[in-house]
Amino acid sequence: MKRRLRAAAAVAMLLGEDVGRTEKFVAPAVLYAGVLAVLFGGAPGPLPEPWAASALLLYPVGAWLAHALAESEDEDARTVTLAAAGGPWPLAAGVLLAATAGVALLGLLAVVWGVVAAWGTATTGSLFDGLLAHLACGITGAAVGSVFSRPVFRSEGVALMGALVVLVVTGTQSWLPPVGTAAAALGSGRPGVGPLGDLVVAVLVALVAVTVVARVEQGGLRGAGQRLGGLVERLRPRS
Repeated sequence: MKRRLRAAAAVAMLLGEDVGRTEKFVAPAVLYAGVLAVLFGGAPGPLPEPWAASALLLYPVGAWLAHALAESEDEDARTVTLAAAGGPWPLAAGVLLAATAGVALLGLLAVVWGVVAAWGTATTGSLFDGLLAHLACGITGAAVGSVFSRPVFRSEGVALMGALVVLVVTGTQSWLPPVGTAAAALGSGRPGVGPLGDLVVAVLVALVAVTVVARVEQGGLRGAGQRLGGLVERLRPRS
């Protein structure tokens, strides 16, 4: 287990360097920062309500970051990384670790920006809830982005379309943990599983994502993934 964790951390650093070198992180980071500037500009209102929007936005941004990390290497480089990591599990976990680090930084930016913009309205409890909600939404988004990438989906168009459907459907249901309930709890105080419960559910979703990606890499679910991708391709309208 320790060897796998060390390998996953090494993969996360490697992929993070690749994404940083190619600047694929710039678009989602700039988009998120721009929305924060609008959200917290002027009079954002008392916290934690403004954090509901920034936490919810971190859901697709996390998926975007994870997808960029998973697709940062070509097939030859991915094969080398897979062999050096010692198997598909550290590789899949490394993608999620790197994406989690990214969303954690963005989430921290949103929380600090909100505290500064709405100075005096944050309490210790709301600050704690805001941090956990951003982490829950970002980690869940990273899990979605890692699944809708190679090796599960080889077609970029199919992967993006599938991820968009999942993000919209799950992100707009205020009763559905962890994203819906985390954002709803910040925005309206609607009770759910609680901020810590949302984070636990998000971690479980991430573990399931790692398992799915690793199993597909091993070939256990490759046939089903290919059949699903082929079906979606046939259903796409032709120009």
